[in-house]
Amino acid sequence: MPHTLYRKRKSVWGLTIISNMGKIILTGDRPTGKLHLGHYVGSLRRRVELQNSGAFDKIFIMIADAQALTDNADNPEKIRQNIIEVALDYLACGLDPQQSTIFIQSQVPELCELAFYYMNLVTVSRLQRNPTVKTEIQMRNFETSIPVGFFTYPISQASDITAFRATTVPAGEDQQPMIEQTREIVRRFNMIYGDTLVEPEILLPNNAACLRLPGTDGKAKMSKSLGNCIYLSDTPEEVRSRVMSMYTDPTHIRVEDPGKIEGNTVFTYLDAFCKPEHFAAYLPDYNSLDELKAHYQRGGLGDVKVKKFLNAILLEVLEPIRTRRKEFEQDIPAIYDMLKAGCETAREVAAATLNDVREAMRINYFDDSELIEAQSNRYKTN
Repeated sequence: MPHTLYRKRKSVWGLTIISNMGKIILTGDRPTGKLHLGHYVGSLRRRVELQNSGAFDKIFIMIADAQALTDNADNPEKIRQNIIEVALDYLACGLDPQQSTIFIQSQVPELCELAFYYMNLVTVSRLQRNPTVKTEIQMRNFETSIPVGFFTYPISQASDITAFRATTVPAGEDQQPMIEQTREIVRRFNMIYGDTLVEPEILLPNNAACLRLPGTDGKAKMSKSLGNCIYLSDTPEEVRSRVMSMYTDPTHIRVEDPGKIEGNTVFTYLDAFCKPEHFAAYLPDYNSLDELKAHYQRGGLGDVKVKKFLNAILLEVLEPIRTRRKEFEQDIPAIYDMLKAGCETAREVAAATLNDVREAMRINYFDDSELIEAQSNRYKTN
């Protein structure tokens, strides 16, 4: 992979250009491990579609290492090592640094300054009422030992979104309270200081099955610690092993027994990945997923047959991703060059927004010639 693929692009960003650009996306992931199928159906696949649609003027994709450190402060090496894993998965899935700006959150210090100003616009009680924060705190068993950085991450997220004047944030339904918190901050800032920030809209997955893909064990969420993930970089053998051990309907003991579709992980995955053409290729006895489901529900269809069908589909989906990843792995320095160029572009854009924010808040002291002149005249008069 030639380094020229990631050569530094000259930036044409300026305040006027940003203000008139129209539709802008900001999205990203925490680098706490390799990305898995949950990430793929929940965001990655859609990101590539949006990138290639031509419907957006600019796309920013953030590797949120600073946010990941809010609950991994005692293990920064974990975050450090996984940045390259996330970047490789991004590229393997089809995200193109010539079309999307891929950057690392901590390398854009303007985001921290924006978050600091926004903290004055949000109360502690409002953060405590955020359903996403409450769920995350419970999931991590923080209880009364909540790190302040983690507690305030909705404010940090608002900083990330507004720094790039994002109009659109692709995210799952569980992130709706977070986006609403950003919208509240934008409205309050603009009310106090004048129209400065852009109010974003959430873009939910267009496939209902992609709102939240469960773990292979049927748990509500994929988790590395639970070992219930299928990673985008898994080998065919690893994928097959995880699929064949998937949670189905515990009451569907014999092939002739009627089976339940609801809560059956295999069928949830089929809802997310199965296409009509897959039947002709891998299961010609059926014409559609509805027909397959009906047979399973009335009895006479075993779990093994359905799992083998799903395994064939997933191997088809993952094979090109795995192949591209191996190609990108051959030139890691080029990946870091790409990330560095993305960080430089992102920082320039965030700096322009921060300049607007400082001006609106009237804390751009050294750029305010009227202030300097007025103060000078005041003391001359005295």
